[in-house]
Amino acid sequence: MGIHTVAVYSEVDARALHVDLADESYLIGLPAARDSYLKSENLINVALKTGAQAIHPGYGFLSENSEFAKTVEAAGLTFIGPSAEVIKVMGDKLQAKAIARQAGVSLIPGSKGPVVTKDEVEAYAAQLGYPLLLKAAAGGGGKGMRVVYQEDQIDDFLQRTTHEAQSSFGDGRIFIEKYVDLPRHIEIQILADTHGNIVHLGERDCSLQRRHQKVIEESPSPFMTPQLRSAMIDQAISLAKQVGYTSAGTVEFMVTPNREFYFLEMNTRLQVEHPITEMVTGLDLVEQMIRISVGEPLSFTQDQISFSGHAIEARVYAEDATQDFMPSSGRITQFEPPVLDKNLRLDTGIEAGSEVSIYYDPMIAKLIAWAPNRDEALRRLTMGLAQFIIEGPTHNTGFLEQLLHQQKVGKGNFTTYFIEQEMTSELSKAQKKLVQAIAGIIYQRANVHDISLDWFVVEQGSGTPIKIKDQMVTISREKLELDVKWQPMERRFSLEYDGQTYNGQVHMHDRNLTIQLFGIETMLQVMRPKMWELLTHVHSPESRPENLVVKAPMPGILISMPIHVGDRIKQGQPLLIIEAMKMENVLKSPAEAIVKDILVQPGDSLTRDQILVKLGELL
Repeated sequence: MGIHTVAVYSEVDARALHVDLADESYLIGLPAARDSYLKSENLINVALKTGAQAIHPGYGFLSENSEFAKTVEAAGLTFIGPSAEVIKVMGDKLQAKAIARQAGVSLIPGSKGPVVTKDEVEAYAAQLGYPLLLKAAAGGGGKGMRVVYQEDQIDDFLQRTTHEAQSSFGDGRIFIEKYVDLPRHIEIQILADTHGNIVHLGERDCSLQRRHQKVIEESPSPFMTPQLRSAMIDQAISLAKQVGYTSAGTVEFMVTPNREFYFLEMNTRLQVEHPITEMVTGLDLVEQMIRISVGEPLSFTQDQISFSGHAIEARVYAEDATQDFMPSSGRITQFEPPVLDKNLRLDTGIEAGSEVSIYYDPMIAKLIAWAPNRDEALRRLTMGLAQFIIEGPTHNTGFLEQLLHQQKVGKGNFTTYFIEQEMTSELSKAQKKLVQAIAGIIYQRANVHDISLDWFVVEQGSGTPIKIKDQMVTISREKLELDVKWQPMERRFSLEYDGQTYNGQVHMHDRNLTIQLFGIETMLQVMRPKMWELLTHVHSPESRPENLVVKAPMPGILISMPIHVGDRIKQGQPLLIIEAMKMENVLKSPAEAIVKDILVQPGDSLTRDQILVKLGELL
């Protein structure tokens, strides 16, 4: 658009990609958000110093802060978003529900005001029945939410949800809603100008979530019917008119299996998942926000908006899917996206050398695929994820790839609890054998002088090896010939098997290989038969509880610790709660044991791999 851009950054973000991409950039404070990105006076000062005319608040931090929007306007600047008053009332979920009620929008049964005590929660439980959902009144992004299934959870969950709400949003108020089982999460994107024109840009299905946060979004929704779409759009536009909305906004709904729908919230900002709407409509939402903010009327009517094809977005996070999606941090040492084109888009602020900081959300990138139909969009996105190479912090590309391979996902048959209830992180027996075979073939090609030898390949930590010779694999007397396309020193490979093409990655370190295929990373060892025979006769002692320690998986703050020295604990029992990267993370016991020693206390700042608790053998 020819607009000169000014970026701001904290000390830890001095080398961030957005700093280099902007025309100008300025330091605004220390790494912690409260000392930089949340200090509105620092942003205003930079805007005035540089002669800026407007501020776009992005996705998070101050993007839905009404006081910041008011401060921007008071400084003679334009806030690219709705008015401060609209942000205020719609950002408070209790006020938003009251306005939605006036607009005739369907609401989930629950409290009309905040709840503070256990007695209040119990009263609603008697009225609505369990389970109940505790929600932060000023919340969003899946934070400040917990499901209460029974009475003995109330005290703990009320305290933790209140703390998380206060920590994340500066507002500890909690309210109650009836918990809706097995819902879909579907939202309507709207645009409204200052001249009274309102249009919708269709829906997005954001039902694939973990920890109440979206990881896969798509448009249009495979669950939608014309009748349901029409009803949801009517209510979204009615709500926007009722509140006097302007700019881009999103009205979010929860939809039951029988297609009854209820209002969740209205996001008064640009959504992380906005690219899929852009891909199916051809409109640039940020451009529209800017034009609306300077008083331009929409240049199109509802009838002039066309919807084409299907788009799906995957959120790439620095997190460990095998450890309850625990966030990860550290330097990105290698960052190689798949080959991009008009049908495969990448949104990111990361490049090789970037730091995933402990101070901010651990999202690395968003990969978005478009195709004429849903099946092809899924295929393009899955292939793109398989080709994505990221080294440094643990990340979720393999998990996302595996998720998209799930049969129910392919059929569009899932709910917001699909990942939690139905996803597994294990390969089938047949897939394990294929991965072992590929490891053997790749190892042989990398060591051509050994090509004539028979090799055994075994998954680390498991039992049965398979025998490899060239590209011929013998598995239980059945011989399979695999077509593996790979060149020495390359990280990526492709596999032709059973009429399908699969993309994977390999990392070699001596005779150990890490293979990522079918969305799962597997560590393997390649060895000669004599070495395998030798190892099978060596029995290493099992890990005993007295040798176990619980370490901090990342830097953070210890929030609480519901254990004491001498406690007898079960495997999987919560031990500590750490706050890091804008989330509360629960560390659980790795074994049934006795708490032998506790080396930290609530409020302590923790470093990565710091020993927190020592466990002893059961008495």
